[in-house]
Amino acid sequence: MTNRSIDPRSGLVFDIREFGHRAGGSTEIVDDVPAREGIGNDVIGVPTESPIHLDLRLEGVGDGVLATGVAEVQLRGECARCLTEIEADAEIDLQELFLFPGVDPDDEEASRVEAEMIDLEPVLRDAAMLDLPFIPLCREDCAGLCPTCGVNLNDDPDHEHGEVIDPRWASLTVWTEGDQN
Repeated sequence: MTNRSIDPRSGLVFDIREFGHRAGGSTEIVDDVPAREGIGNDVIGVPTESPIHLDLRLEGVGDGVLATGVAEVQLRGECARCLTEIEADAEIDLQELFLFPGVDPDDEEASRVEAEMIDLEPVLRDAAMLDLPFIPLCREDCAGLCPTCGVNLNDDPDHEHGEVIDPRWASLTVWTEGDQN
């Protein structure tokens, strides 16, 4: 993953000058930073400006800086079946190697150290997309909405409309009406 222009004011950008370009140094980072826009998808994601709790370890390794840790976030979205609002907490595991300038990566998409800084935002965004539920549900047994009238079946599980006859077959009911009497 290639870094775009790094904004040093972002809470997810870290100065790594203390490591120099050598292996062995490490630092722990425990911090709360505001979420930026666009972490998630159209159905569920991290609300803009909500707190992201970071518990990270940055380690100098031979070719760069290895960032590992966890980001705790609040998710907000809607249930894919009944469309009610969902709020949940999630832990997102992070691990990324940021290569120093001049190191030839095996992967063209490798993250890079730029101006002695690393940006964890693209790493967090990608990891969040992998951890988010593909079909978010308010609960495992969500009944969804009535396909006829749209009533939330979780609120009214006994909801029914009676027997509905396909209009293409309705004229055949003449033959069965006499049998019922």
